Amino acid sequence: MPPRSAKSSATASVTGAVAANLPIAALAATAPVTATIALNFALGGSFDNYVLAVLALAAEGYFALLAHRLHSTTLATLEARAEKDALIGELEQAKSISDEARHRAESANVAKSRFLAQMSHELRTPLNAILGFSEVMKSEIFGAHAVPVYKEYSADIHNSGVHLLNLINEILDLSRIEAGRYELNEEAVSLVHVVADCHHLLKLRASSRGITIHEVFEQGMPRIWGDERATRQIVLNLLSNSIKFTPQGGEIWLKVGWTASGGQYLSVKDTGSGIAEDEIPIVLASFGQGSNSIKSAEQGAGLGLPIAKSLIDMHGGTFTLKSKLRIGTEVIVTFPPERVMSALAPMTEEAPPLQPETTNAGTTDEKRRARNKPIMSAGTGL
Repeated sequence: MPPRSAKSSATASVTGAVAANLPIAALAATAPVTATIALNFALGGSFDNYVLAVLALAAEGYFALLAHRLHSTTLATLEARAEKDALIGELEQAKSISDEARHRAESANVAKSRFLAQMSHELRTPLNAILGFSEVMKSEIFGAHAVPVYKEYSADIHNSGVHLLNLINEILDLSRIEAGRYELNEEAVSLVHVVADCHHLLKLRASSRGITIHEVFEQGMPRIWGDERATRQIVLNLLSNSIKFTPQGGEIWLKVGWTASGGQYLSVKDTGSGIAEDEIPIVLASFGQGSNSIKSAEQGAGLGLPIAKSLIDMHGGTFTLKSKLRIGTEVIVTFPPERVMSALAPMTEEAPPLQPETTNAGTTDEKRRARNKPIMSAGTGL
């Protein structure tokens, strides 16, 4: 079946061909008759006949002009319709090409995520062996090394393996998120406790760089309903980035509090080198790195911020990054109000007391009548 634009073009071509010959046909059909009538009036010799002859010729000219204008209008309409049909055809073709390209991109993205997930699993197996044996060699469990420098080499191998394992775990998490296979294991989570634990884990790293971390937590905050592992990973990624890009003697502020809408927020603010405004979309993209990241001695894979943003999006929250060069960076993540768990109100109603058994009960008939007697509502008057 031909497309709609092709059928419209064919119809417009036929109509245009018919309309092109319409003025000539109308003039050829009416001009001889009009000329004959005007000649007969002119041969009459009277003034009235001359006037009628002139009117007949004028009417013929008027209708010829009207036919020409109708012809021009029809042609203009047909040209506009042909242009519209051509534009519709181009749009349909462009849409078809765009849909095909989108399907190819989606297929390539799924294939990439599957490849990364598979390779991550394949790499973790030999990497665990490398980490285990290098730990044994570094700790000199089976005896001291004959050459002391071997101990340093073993420590380098172990540290490199740990870094590679962290990178593989990040790639695996990202591939799961992009493939839609990352499932939240939701439970009651204390955001304040999670942030405090992450601060404790990274405190030694910050102290070795001379960085001071300040905690500003609101007291008495209820728990939120979310994935504790994902929440912990968000905090660790943000705090690790701040420590990485904050110079010696810098400061970092960890804040946990209430949002205006009743949710909870986490803020990580540092006095680092900052990010240029035009580079913020780059650092939020997968494997994206800004100019400061490239110059930094502690280069990463560029997955910390994208993973944190994806995890907070899965919780229905928001991710905001504000930064200025040579001033610092602040990242704010919020959890929506519907994830904040409210404390249950205490029970005020007491359970009804148990009816004590009467010792001096009457006869058997009286017991039966008392047992079968209906319970009356108060105030019924019965």
